[in-house]
Amino acid sequence: MNTLSMTENAAKRISELIVNEANDTSMLRVLVSSGGCSGFSYSFELESKINNDDQVFEQHGIKTVIDDISLDILGNSEIDFVEDLVGSAFKLNIPNATSSCGCGVSFAV
Repeated sequence: MNTLSMTENAAKRISELIVNEANDTSMLRVLVSSGGCSGFSYSFELESKINNDDQVFEQHGIKTVIDDISLDILGNSEIDFVEDLVGSAFKLNIPNATSSCGCGVSFAV
């Protein structure tokens, strides 16, 4: 079974974003779309709706929502939040990726 996990750093930052949004029912949605430099790209958004084809994972008090097709592509990936000299961003560590682009959000499987 495919899962989606999250680091404590990511959960902490998402919690801060949810508080700033003033909607405590918000969850993190992970989306995969075709395109990008390497074939697929991923994105994140906050929302409070769960669709029929969604899977919900909860870790560190944060719910993550992902549709079945995206989960098949991103299975067993880990969401992280990293901060460095260049800036800060959410990153997805994708074990199924055969290649990725320097942009950090485009990958191939």
